[in-house]
Amino acid sequence: QVQLVESGGGLVQPGGSLRLSCAASGSSFKIYAMGWYRQAPGKQRELVADITSGDSTNYQDSVKGRFTITRENAKNTVYLQMNSLKHEDTAAYYCNADGPGYVNWGKGTQVTVSS
Repeated sequence: QVQLVESGGGLVQPGGSLRLSCAASGSSFKIYAMGWYRQAPGKQRELVADITSGDSTNYQDSVKGRFTITRENAKNTVYLQMNSLKHEDTAAYYCNADGPGYVNWGKGTQVTVSS
């Protein structure tokens, strides 16, 4: 079983930056892809960005050019660098790991963009 722990959320002003981290831990696990999703109040959870073990990335259109997902395989950690944050980026952000026979989620970290 893979456990995911997110960190790095918080309150930031519009135009500011935050860096989210997600560390995966467990015994004898393999991860194909990791990603970040977000869910705003009253809305469905949506993909923000994901990255494969080969470092192929995919982004939601609204974050392209502002967010960057990276992965440190040796540490089983994925990062989401978020720049030029907007009010509409406010949401709970969840880390996701996809492996053989499983899809696991972290508990989430809140990002609030407000002046």
